[in-house]
Amino acid sequence: MVKLIFLFDLILSMSTSRLGISPVVATVILVAVAIVIAIAVAFWASGLVGVFTRFEKLEIVSAVMTDSDTFQVVIRNTGSADTAIIQVVVQGKAIGTVDPPEPLKVGDSKTCTVTVSNSPPPGVTVELAFYSAGGKTYPTAVMATLGTGDAPWDIGNVDVHCGA
Repeated sequence: MVKLIFLFDLILSMSTSRLGISPVVATVILVAVAIVIAIAVAFWASGLVGVFTRFEKLEIVSAVMTDSDTFQVVIRNTGSADTAIIQVVVQGKAIGTVDPPEPLKVGDSKTCTVTVSNSPPPGVTVELAFYSAGGKTYPTAVMATLGTGDAPWDIGNVDVHCGA
């Protein structure tokens, strides 16, 4: 009978004992979970910030007079957002919109040819400005080295073509 009581006490003590993980192991697990969650939040936030920090920046790579009435301007998009050239202004006069607007993807370059109906006089500085879909102005100046016109200069009609 003593053996039976001892066996009963043994079974009772095993069923009521609370086995679990030590506090050190629990702390390590909690810290690891917190680090994983922090890394996930950091990746999510960096992706979110990238969406809201895109910007437009066009760079005039070159601007030259290629004929007595033609100017050639190479424009590169060095920003982080796509844009489009929507208008060109010559000597402060808006010549209308570029129809259709000429898209300029990030990293791409376009060559715009601006042709005026009246050649400028030689030595005159011709001011060209390109307006983007983002509302920014990108001006440049070209010396009319091949000009054959007389002063005072009236630009007359202007034709603009932008392409690859």
